[in-house]
Amino acid sequence: MTNSDINRFKDKAFQAFGIFCTFLGLLVLAIFLFNILQQGLSRIDWDFITSLPSRRAARAGILTAWSGTLWILVLTALIAFPIGVGAGIYLEEYAKKTRLADFLEINIANLAGVPSIIYGLLGLEIFVRQMQLGSSLLAGALTLSLLVLPIIIVTTREAIKAVPGSIRDGSNALGASKWQTIWHQVLPASFGGILTGIILSLSRAVGEAAPLIVIGALAYVPFVPSSPMSAFTVLPIQIFNWTSRPQAAFQNNAAAAIIFLLLITFLLNGIAVYLRNRQQKKIKW
Repeated sequence: MTNSDINRFKDKAFQAFGIFCTFLGLLVLAIFLFNILQQGLSRIDWDFITSLPSRRAARAGILTAWSGTLWILVLTALIAFPIGVGAGIYLEEYAKKTRLADFLEINIANLAGVPSIIYGLLGLEIFVRQMQLGSSLLAGALTLSLLVLPIIIVTTREAIKAVPGSIRDGSNALGASKWQTIWHQVLPASFGGILTGIILSLSRAVGEAAPLIVIGALAYVPFVPSSPMSAFTVLPIQIFNWTSRPQAAFQNNAAAAIIFLLLITFLLNGIAVYLRNRQQKKIKW
């Protein structure tokens, strides 16, 4: 057997291994989804969505949990979007290549991989204790903003970096200033990638429970939050609370809440894919 035959055999073996790993992952995911749907689909109805939590499983609902999740989602987007995109634009377009800039870039990239509970401890000390925001929606949103900021900054920089230099050169040749070039040429061309990163990062924030538990989010909230300073709970915490109960009926409630949370996540991902594809059709280099 020649070296060429050996290399061809290795390519085929690696291809088969990759296909096996892909199908293994899909099989595990399918089993998980089937189990969740089988257990919780019959529990989802209008009363379950619009009822307050209860100590009795048959009367318990997710109204306070999904309304708290919606509050957290909106507040986190309002805080993280301008700061993350602004930081990405500055680092990619304005920051000079100094040691400080390199230090910031490395640390921002590393922060994207820090466990979420670390952000919870940071939010507990800064927002809850030092800023005295308490265990409020605002403290939770600020904590999750810290969590998703590195992801938004990195995706914004990558989206801006993907814009061809000829776009900038053409704009500069017509006499546009740097900011005019960024605002009218670079940002519209990179909008799809930036938006995809933002929505995917918010999808991660929606599914987080650990940092919110650390800052003191409640497992039982018998009212709908009415302001950013209200106490709150979210769907992941509600699911965690129900799964820790010994009664089988609460396990069904948890499965139904997981389905509702998955629908929110799939909806966000679907919006991201739709907007990205729509934006890519508009851009013709």
